[in-house]
This record gives sequence, structure tokens and C-alpha cells, in this order.
Amino acid sequence: MDRPNAWNQYDEKALCALENTSKNYRAFLDNGKTERECVTGAIEIAKKQGYIDLACAVKENKPLKTGDKVYVNCMGKAVMLFHIGKQSLEKGINIVGSHIDSPRIDIKQNPFYEDTDLAYADTHYYGGIKKYHWVAMPLALHGVVCKKDGTVINVVIGEDDNDPVVGISELLIHLSGELMGKKASEVVGGEDLDIIMCGKPLAGEEKEPVKAALLKILKEQYNIDEEDMISAEIEAVPAGKTRDFGLDRSMLLGYGHDDRVCAYASLEALMSLTEDPEYTCCCLMADKEEVGSNGATGMKARYFENAMAEIMNLMGDYSELKLRRALAACRMLSCDVSAGYDPLYARAFEKKNAALLGHGVCYNKFTGSRGKSGSNDANAEYIARLRNVMDDNNVTWQTAELGRVDVGGGGTIAYICALYGMEVIDSGVPVLSMHAPWEIINKADLYEAVKAYAAFMRDAK
Repeated sequence: MDRPNAWNQYDEKALCALENTSKNYRAFLDNGKTERECVTGAIEIAKKQGYIDLACAVKENKPLKTGDKVYVNCMGKAVMLFHIGKQSLEKGINIVGSHIDSPRIDIKQNPFYEDTDLAYADTHYYGGIKKYHWVAMPLALHGVVCKKDGTVINVVIGEDDNDPVVGISELLIHLSGELMGKKASEVVGGEDLDIIMCGKPLAGEEKEPVKAALLKILKEQYNIDEEDMISAEIEAVPAGKTRDFGLDRSMLLGYGHDDRVCAYASLEALMSLTEDPEYTCCCLMADKEEVGSNGATGMKARYFENAMAEIMNLMGDYSELKLRRALAACRMLSCDVSAGYDPLYARAFEKKNAALLGHGVCYNKFTGSRGKSGSNDANAEYIARLRNVMDDNNVTWQTAELGRVDVGGGGTIAYICALYGMEVIDSGVPVLSMHAPWEIINKADLYEAVKAYAAFMRDAK
């Protein structure tokens, strides 16, 4: 059962819209290399479309009605946007959920030290990575430093052409005989990912003069003291911008496609609604998915449930029973990227059930691993309704699994939301080199994802 290549169906108007979507996505991705930056960017876009802070509406006891648009900022690291529809929330809402955290290198709270006239930052990697990918490549530093007086300093170092970059050194091939005999997972250890920060001693300093030079730079240029790192969140990410990939410019090479491509597609889809939807629509961007969705900003927290309660209350229609009914009646796309079929590693895939680049947004009935362990397995009835929505809106789509049975697997936030009893299926964009510092997507798949998520918001029921 072959699915068509999306590129074969585009006229000039569609190609222009596709390139415009890709251009806007590139800007979102380049300006959103951390979850905090994604939240800031999403809220800026939403405010221009008339969205207001739900917290302000609650404080002012402002009634909400059909057509109103609100957003929820969850500690600056997760965000939800709601466009209130015509039907009661008790009948459920249409949710397109994704995550905005990506694999990276985090700087520890007591990071700085000196060794043989080099100053380092000690690190802890975040999410599932091949650690050897992260050595010998330019890294940028993004994040925040929170001082004791409440001042928050935003840090971005290494993205401007005139900025310095930092990085992790690699052992030269001439001395790597022992390393070359190790398993790939053992070549670089977790404690070997320390970042070189400085290499010139501070004049007049006798004890750790290079570390002293580093601290002097941080103080003079950023007003950061060493102790301030205790209350800092600094992430090391690949330095550089998203690029067109392939001589035909059909693809995009960038950091963080997993899962910011789905987050952006859902955001653009929500912003594209020109009329008030039949059912309330929600664009949900969660944090911490790459490490199990735990914590106050992960999907296992109750901020979505709490937001629904607040909205129902401001609409004059809240009760605990109605809230439970609303949550159970929701329809959701858990939007996370899927493994794109790679002919160079064909042995890892079952081809006829793999996602092909350029063949549109994909739907994964189940994820999990091996015997569907840890999976949300979507109901056939729900999938049938989605087929109608996609086909009625001329969306190019495909079905997929995450690799060959018994080879591996993965998961999304789907199983967490399904705990409410709502209908959920995984949907996303195929990616090559997933979880590598630089990942690859096809522009057509991004464009079809925007179309799919907009159609779902408008028509799912």
C-alpha cells in the first residue's frame, strides 16, 4: 500500500506556501534552541494574534467566551494556547501536543575548574544521545542565570558570527588505538564531555589563572559570579543556523527538529484558524519529554488539567464532574517526530511500515518497544475518523512504526494524556539522524504537518 510523494502534487501556489512555512520555521528553530526560547517565541507569535495570558484573566475574573484566545506560560519552559470554540468544553477539545526540549549538554551547578592551563565547564548530558557525536564540534551556550536579587540574565554565546564558540575536545586518531577497540557507547563517557571555556591565564594570578580569566570575563561581560551558577540553567547546543539541505533545497538540516518541528507546525496551524472553531483548540508544548516527562514542566504534571479547570470556571461552567467529562472527551494528536526510513541503515527498519521522507505527515498507531511496551495504542475507530479528516482536507499522510520489531523503540507524551481516557494517536514528521546534533527533515513533511494539524483542529470530533 504505497503512499504518494507529496512533492508530485504541488502547484506553484503550494510551493510558494511551502517555502514560506519553511522560512518561518527556520527562524523559529534558530531563535528557539532551548525550551525557554521556544516558549518566548511562541508567546510573541500568539500575542500578535490576540492571545492573552490566562493568569491575568483569572486574576481579573475576566469571563471567557467563544472566540477568546488565551495562553498559559508554565514556568517559562512549557506553554499552552487555547482558542475557545463554539461547543461546551464538556464535549472535549482538539489538542495538538508536542514537546520543545531536545537532547543537549547541560552545564553543572558547580562547573568551573582548571587543568594544565585550560579552563573547563563540567557537564551532564540531557536525553538520549550518542556521546561521541558531541566532541570536536562548535557549541553555543544558551540559557539563564538567576541572581539572588531576582535578576534574570539571558545568555546566548556563540550564535553571532563575531561570537566565540566553545566545545569538547577529541582524542587524536594517532593515539586512539585503545578507544577504537571499544563499543561506541564506551568511547566517550558521560564525565568526559567537559567543555573547554578558556586557555589564556589572567595576568598577576598565581592560583588557577585561566579559571580566573574565565570568571573575569563572565563578571565583566555578563555580570555573572561563579556562585550564580548554582541558580543557572545553561545548555550547550550546536552553534549555527538551520540550513537548506540537498542541492535541490528540499530538506532542512538543523538542531532540535525533535520535536520543535511538530511544535512549530502545531503553532502555525493554530494561528491559521481564521474562524472560531466548533470545538476549542489547544496547542500544547511540553518540556522534559526526552527525560521521561517528569517535573513541574513535564507532561506528567497537571498544568493542562489545571488550565482546563480555570477556563471552564471563567466560562461559568465548572464542576469537578464536568472537568472529568471534558478531559475524557478530548481528541488529541501527540505530535512527535518519527524515524525516517534510511536506506543506508535498512536493517533497522521494516520498510513497508516505515515513514518515508517527502511522503507527508505520519501517524503511528503505537510506539513503545518490542511487544509494544510503554505504548499508547490508538483505537481503530479513532484512526478511521482521522482518515476522513485528512483525506477530506487533501493532506498527504502515511503510517509508520519506529523501526523493526525487537530492534528498539521509543515513546511520546501520548500515554500520559491517554490516562484521562481521551482518544490519542502519535503523529509527526519523519527525521533522519534523530537525536544527533544536526537532524534532517523534508520541507514537504513540515508543510503537510501544518495542513494536517489545522485540519484536525477544525474538523476532528
